[in-house]
Amino acid sequence: MACQSDFSCRDGCGACCIAPSITSPLPGMPHGKPAGQPCAQLLPDMRCAVFGQSERPAFCGGLRPSAEMCGNSREAALHWLTRLEALTAPSTVAA
Repeated sequence: MACQSDFSCRDGCGACCIAPSITSPLPGMPHGKPAGQPCAQLLPDMRCAVFGQSERPAFCGGLRPSAEMCGNSREAALHWLTRLEALTAPSTVAA
């Protein structure tokens, strides 16, 4: 996953392809993907199989690596993105 940013994706990470939910369709996942589930397009080396292709969801294209998001390890990135997902998830509590 090579991203256009001053901060580059960490080799072998894939946190951004696992932690967040994706609500739009993508190849192999016509209904999107739930948070915490690896994307169907995540390759064994943790790169995106549809990077740079039109099938890649806009959400993915808008997610850019940053020092805050990626931290100093893959585990830090997974933790940060998982926490962000939880903080931004719609409430499921009925009134």
